[in-house]
Amino acid sequence: MIKKALLLMLIVSLLIVPLAITGCAGDTAPSEEEAAPVDQDKDVLVFGATRSLTGPLAVQDEACFGPVYRQWVDEVNARGGIYVEEYGKQLPIELVVYDDTSDMATMTRLLERLMIEDEVDFLLAPISTAFLKAAAPICNENGYLLLGAEGGAKELEPMMAGFPYFFSVLNYATHQVPALVDMLVEEGIESVGIVFIADQHGIEYSGDTIPALELAGIRVAFSKSVPMGIDDMSAIINQAMEENVDAVLCYAYPDENFLLVGQSIEMGFNPKLMLFGPGVCFEIFYNIFGPASEGVMGWGAWNEKSSPEAAEYARILTEFEGSRNLDFWGHIPYRASLEILEQAIEISGTIDHDVLKDVIASERFDTVMGEVWFENGGIPAECYLGQIGQWQDGIFEVVAPKEQATADPIVPKPAWPGQ
Repeated sequence: MIKKALLLMLIVSLLIVPLAITGCAGDTAPSEEEAAPVDQDKDVLVFGATRSLTGPLAVQDEACFGPVYRQWVDEVNARGGIYVEEYGKQLPIELVVYDDTSDMATMTRLLERLMIEDEVDFLLAPISTAFLKAAAPICNENGYLLLGAEGGAKELEPMMAGFPYFFSVLNYATHQVPALVDMLVEEGIESVGIVFIADQHGIEYSGDTIPALELAGIRVAFSKSVPMGIDDMSAIINQAMEENVDAVLCYAYPDENFLLVGQSIEMGFNPKLMLFGPGVCFEIFYNIFGPASEGVMGWGAWNEKSSPEAAEYARILTEFEGSRNLDFWGHIPYRASLEILEQAIEISGTIDHDVLKDVIASERFDTVMGEVWFENGGIPAECYLGQIGQWQDGIFEVVAPKEQATADPIVPKPAWPGQ
C-alpha cells in the first residue's frame, strides 16, 4: 500500500508541475492582441471633424476654434509631425472635415461615419454646447477621445464622470459667475437687470447668476428671456431705464449682444456696468463699435499682457490669418487642448485612446495657458488666464478675478461717445 501511495503521489506531482509552468507562462506572455505589431507602414495621423462650415454656427468655425486647429496642423506638419514612439517616427497630420450645416442630426451621423467608416485616428470637437452634449456619449461608446472646443456648461459636468473619453476645455458659468458676483459686490453694484437667450447658454448663466446675486444682497430688478434672432430690444432697454438699474447682464449670442449695445447707444442708455456673452470678447466687436466699446465687459478672458506665451500666440495666430481677429475667450484654451493631446501622445508613446484618456486625466501639461490639468473631466478655474474682460483703450483687459487682472475694472463705464 505504501509503495502504491508513493507511486500515485509521484504521478500526480509529474502532472501538476507542467500545468503550473504552463499557467505561469500564460500569465506573463503577451496576448495575441498585445503582441500584435503596430503598422510600421503608417505614415500619417488622420484627424476628423464634423464642423459647422455653413449655417448659423459657421461664424464660430471661422472665428473661434477653426483658425486654431488649422494653424496647429500647419505648424505640426512644418516640423515633420507628431513623434509616436510605437511607430518610431514622426507622423504628419491629415485633416478630414465634414460640414454638418449646423444641424444636430447631420453632426451625429457624420461623427459616426468618421469613427466607423473612415476610422480616423482622432476627432476634433463639433461646435456648441448642445453638439458636445450629443457627441460625448457617441465618442465614449466608440472609445474615441473628445476634447471640447466651442461649448461648455454645468449640464456637461455630471456626464464627465460617466464618459471618461470626454474632456471639457472652455470655461463657463461654474468658473465665471463667482468672479462676476465678487466684482459686482466690490464695485458697489446694488441692482441688476438680466437679459438671457432662451437656450442652454442663456438659461444656465441666468440660472446660476440670480441666486448668487440674491445671496450677495444685489437686487435683481428683472430677468427677461428673449428668442434667438430678436430684432428689437427697445422694450427691455426702456424697462432697465425705468428701473434705473446699476448693471445690465446680457447672456446671449453675438447677434443679440450687438443689437443690445447698438440700441443702448441709440437710446442713450448707459448704466454703470454692462456685461455680455459671446461676441463682445471677439476683436471684431471693437472693430465694429470702436470708441463705443470702451468699458463694455464680456466673458473670457486673456490678452497679450496675460503672459509672454499668450502674447506670442496672439502674434502667431494673427500672422496665420493675415489679420488680427482674436477671440479673447476661447483661442487660448482651444490651443491648450491641442497641446495637451500632442503631449499625451508623446508621453505615452501611443495613439491608443484607452491609454491616452488616462494620461490626460492624470498628468499636468505645459501649455500656452501655463500649467494645465483636469479634475473630474474639466479644467479647474485657476488654470484659466481670466474670467471677465473689459474693453479699455482698444484692449480687452482681464478685470476678474483680481489675481489674474491685467487692469482694474472701469466702473462706472464711460458715457457713449458724443453723449
